[in-house]
Amino acid sequence: MALDIKSFETIISSRFLSFTIPSPTLATHLLRVAVLDSPIQLTDSPQVAALFVPQAREPDWIFSTESGHLQLLLSSPGISRLILIGNNPIDGSDSPPLTYHKRDDDQYVKSLENSLKPLFFALSPKVCVKDGIFNVPILDYEDNLICSVVLERRVGVFVGEMLVEDVEIESDSELRDFRRRLRFKRMPNLVQTEIRIVPEKGFGLDCVKIGGEVKFTPETKVLVHSYLIPMAASLSLIGSCIEDRVQNGLKPKALCLGVGGGALLGFLKTQLGFEVFGVEMDEEVLRVARQYFGLEDCEIQVCVGDAIEYVEKLGGKDRVPNLVSGEVNVDCYLDNANGFDTKFDVIMVDLDSCDARNGIIAPPSEFVKKHILLAARSILSDFGILVMNVISATGLLYDTLIHEFQEIFPELYEIDVGNGENFVLIAKVSPVLSPLSECENSFLRNLRIAISGKYLDSIRKI
Repeated sequence: MALDIKSFETIISSRFLSFTIPSPTLATHLLRVAVLDSPIQLTDSPQVAALFVPQAREPDWIFSTESGHLQLLLSSPGISRLILIGNNPIDGSDSPPLTYHKRDDDQYVKSLENSLKPLFFALSPKVCVKDGIFNVPILDYEDNLICSVVLERRVGVFVGEMLVEDVEIESDSELRDFRRRLRFKRMPNLVQTEIRIVPEKGFGLDCVKIGGEVKFTPETKVLVHSYLIPMAASLSLIGSCIEDRVQNGLKPKALCLGVGGGALLGFLKTQLGFEVFGVEMDEEVLRVARQYFGLEDCEIQVCVGDAIEYVEKLGGKDRVPNLVSGEVNVDCYLDNANGFDTKFDVIMVDLDSCDARNGIIAPPSEFVKKHILLAARSILSDFGILVMNVISATGLLYDTLIHEFQEIFPELYEIDVGNGENFVLIAKVSPVLSPLSECENSFLRNLRIAISGKYLDSIRKI
């Protein structure tokens, strides 16, 4: 069916179209063109931008799915329409390639950019022509991926298709940096879990490669995922209270909503001495976490269930969780007779929204409803904190989120992760006069050793 060029005169919220055209540089090749209009009304003068897909990554969910395209658009402030151009995958696959090695795309982009200007013009509202000048900026897609290999693809009942991949990324030091990642197709641009992996003994870093014969093992003692480090840093706000609990022979307690690969849960238990409980919607995700990410080695207590429903029921004080170690128990709620203490010192929220069209990628909008926040507050100890990973497409949406929290919690803090996407929002049950000027104690010293000090020093009161 032929495209009606006139239809592109107007920005239509969330409209997504894709088609193929002959490559202007290689007659035997096809280019895939995908056009997405923003779901958010930005301005009366729409801005159109284009992005060239890195060669050999065309089948990656980031570039081949509407959800991936949407996240690319939302991470480009002020863009009303994003045009994606890449080589059409020969096999028609819409899954990430089994292996990938980075290549230099500069010449490839230059060879196409001028040839495709008439296409960009045709796909843009004519209001984009200002003073007789038409210009569509070409966005750069940059990440630190050097190479990758897919270990396994699985399908979860709730999260859908997911993949586990080993990658090598660019390193700031002379040492090579190998990671293991978990990604979901529904939010492909987000790395759900990332941990460091090390080659088995007897192999030096110089002689190994991803996808080779050398086996890698998870390193669970360090956090490398960009936003998990500041989430852990938030504990400095209650460091003295945690220290008092430890000195009295008690373990601090953490509830983690959203397990993923379990990196944060394992770190809290093994490095900071927490008693950790996790809630994960999808049983298949937990199987992946145990098989590939070392969750089983940490003996974390987990529950399969809806995290929001879990908090709501636990906050009702008429039900308590049955959290078991090593095996899944779908029935998370038992009678009060089992005597479980439901007060947590920290609740860590790492949940995505499943649908980013409202501009909030994380957390789900359902979690920030007043009755859920009240329930969360009710299961925190007197000095407890609620820590949440937030990814918002616009500052206005983030401000709205802050306002919702301020109606429930007396003090809010934030940490800018520094990647242009994530903020860590911290809500305290009880205000403190000088949370950042506490005297150093053994817990705070241990925390500073375990994570980057820059995040401990960048907590800002809102």
